[in-house]
Parts: sequence; structure tokens; C-alpha cells
Amino acid sequence: MTVDTFGKSFRITAFGDSHGETVGVVIEGCPTNIDISSDMIQHELDRRRPGAGLAASERQEPDILEIISGIEGGRTTGGPIKLQVRNLDARPSDYEVNKPRPGHADLSYFQKYGKISAGGGRSSGRETVGRVLAGAVAKQVLAREGIKVSGRIIEISGKTSGHEKIIIEAKARKDSVGGTVEITAEGVPPGLGEPVFDKLDADLAKAFMSIPSVKGVEIGAGFESTRMLGSENNDPIIVVDGILKTGTNNAGGILGGISNGMPIACRIAVKPTSSIGREQDTVDLDTMKPAKISVKGRHDTCICPRMVPVAEAMMAIVLLDHFLRFKSATGGG
Repeated sequence: MTVDTFGKSFRITAFGDSHGETVGVVIEGCPTNIDISSDMIQHELDRRRPGAGLAASERQEPDILEIISGIEGGRTTGGPIKLQVRNLDARPSDYEVNKPRPGHADLSYFQKYGKISAGGGRSSGRETVGRVLAGAVAKQVLAREGIKVSGRIIEISGKTSGHEKIIIEAKARKDSVGGTVEITAEGVPPGLGEPVFDKLDADLAKAFMSIPSVKGVEIGAGFESTRMLGSENNDPIIVVDGILKTGTNNAGGILGGISNGMPIACRIAVKPTSSIGREQDTVDLDTMKPAKISVKGRHDTCICPRMVPVAEAMMAIVLLDHFLRFKSATGGG
């Protein structure tokens, strides 16, 4: 059994496998009578879809949005929203399911479930389609409240520039590279998040770490704060036009797990793509003897470009979930 539901007031349940018939999401808790643009959802899918861009997988998936329920005439009905896309370029025969791919979830999935699914099944980056679908809805609801989520690539393979050259060289070597992605949110009001276990930054960290290939999360100054003095890391409190703010934002917009009205700032570490064409050591599970593997499937040389919309989606989902909880707690909805 896998757990595929995330959130409390704004809940998403993702479904589908890398080489199954469809992938998508069911959304519960979205407010009623909200205008939802299908074009905007399709735009977010296009940002994430394979087959586009230098670094991307050669898998050709059009990822055409299908609205199954919950949105009628461009407005939410209050019922569960089901959104999906069809897998039209699946090739399960590309995979040797008796040989776990090094660095991938194949090994741990086999140890837990006793089998390996073609293309990784639910561990595949293909499952992030459901996240992007839900995030596109969340972004539109948040926009009504003046909240905007955006992301960008900070580094590829430790470099802040020359990304195209780095990716081309890695691809030529049948290898891959990782990087750092930054996600920010502007217009977040103070008060989102709960003390102790449902802290806003804790839920953001969980959301980001649930994305395939993410191996680290920073909030605000993050690990850089370990190299600061307290007097340097503490954000001075100021008043601007009668509103409490901080002079700097090392806290990343979150103090004690609760938003303080400053921009939310996060960064995630994205590891190099696990599936690569170079020959690697593995084990043949049928014989339990050493074996070699060169992954023949279609994979990204660098996941970071397609990671940006996925990470934005997860931040939007968390922020909307906490925003709806905040409104309910304060009598605003």
C-alpha cells in the first residue's frame, strides 16, 4: 500500500504510473465558485512535460489536460476536482525489471514490495504530473488573495552560469547533472502555519522532499546560517507604513513555523538524474549475481528545468492548505 494523499484542508490524491494509461490528481477542499482557467493549467503542464528542451527526456508526451469533474463552465463546483492526462508514449519494454538501476528507487521498492515496475512506477518523475495539476489550481486560488509563487534555477552542477554547456557535455558522456532550485512566494500574509508539528516550514520541507530526486531543503538562509553569528542571522524588526516587517529575511518569511508576512524563500537540492546511459554495476535479481546495466529508457540529462514547475506546485499546495486552515481558524471562511 502507498500513501498518495497530501494536505488537510486542501487535499490532493495523486494517481497513475509512469507507463500506465493515465496520470493525474483528485483535489478535495477547493473553495466553491472559483474561476479556474484551463489554459493556465495547460501552461503549467507544458512547462513540466517531457520532450521539450535540451535537458529533457526524449519521451514525447503531449500532456493534454482532461477535466473529469469538479469544474463546470470554468468554475469550481465545490465537489472533488479530478484532472488527468493520458500516457501516449509509454515504452515499458525499455526497462530491465530484473536489474535495479543504481541511484534509483528500484532497489528500495524491490526490498519493500518484492517487484520493480517498468520506469519506476510511482517513483517515476512522471507522477509529478498530478502535483502540477493540483498546483495550477492552487496557484489560481492563491492569486485571488494576492499570493504569487515562482521558481528559478540557481545552480547546475555547482555553477551559476554556463548551464547549457554543462548539460550538453554531460549528455555527450551519457551522464547527468543536478543542481539547486529556488522557490519563493510573495504576498503571503502573516499567520500561516501551526506551532510544533504543523509548522509551515515543516510542511514545505515535507512537500519538497516528497518530490523525486530532491535530497535537501533550505528555508531562508538555510545552511548558511550555521556560518553566521546570532547578531548577523537575526532579522531586525522594523515598521514600514504601519506594518511590522523585518529589515532582512534570513528566516525566509517563517518564524516559529508561522509566516511573518515577509516573502517565503526556499531552495531545494536536486540530485543528478539516476537513469543514465553509462554502464554501471548492479545485480541480476533472478540469479542474485553481479551484472551490468546501461539504462536504455528516455531520461532527462538534468531534472532542474522541469523541477521548477513541480516545486512551485508543491509550495502553492502547502500555502493554500495553510491559508484555508488559517481562514477557518480566524472565522474568515
